[in-house]
Amino acid sequence: MTIKRTEPATNTDERSTLEGFLDYHRQTLEMKCAGLDDTQLRTASVPPSELSLMGLVRHMADVERGWFRRVLGNEDAKPIYYSEEDSDGEFHLTGADTWEDAYTTWQAEITAARRNAARFALDDVSEGRSRFTEEPITLRWIYTHMIEEYARHNGHADLLRERIDGTTGE
Repeated sequence: MTIKRTEPATNTDERSTLEGFLDYHRQTLEMKCAGLDDTQLRTASVPPSELSLMGLVRHMADVERGWFRRVLGNEDAKPIYYSEEDSDGEFHLTGADTWEDAYTTWQAEITAARRNAARFALDDVSEGRSRFTEEPITLRWIYTHMIEEYARHNGHADLLRERIDGTTGE
């Protein structure tokens, strides 16, 4: 399966630029997972780390949910994979966890993120509060943070993919 990434436009308004870079990084993570089976996607980096490509996708589903649904939209959207008892639950995979479930969940959260973001201008503040600062957050800040979050984890994904099958590149 070949994933086509769309390069962000180089001559557009700020919102389109931010959305373009966020989508580019979403597509990058999807590309890093493409063509691998569930066992490969569950493969952890190096002991004792449990970091895996499937875990990263599950993590990003929860991150999308947290910022765009709980903070921006003030929805009562509970975490999907982690809990107070297991703060890294998205990385604690079992043989029952599948790429199909992780991918479907992640894509649903991206769809919800886009829907919620469409209701706000860049300078509008969130309806909910950040659990880190207890303050409202602008959509611009959320977009910027999400780009940073994906970019950091895409670096992890690069290394994981190379370890799994030697594939390197953007």
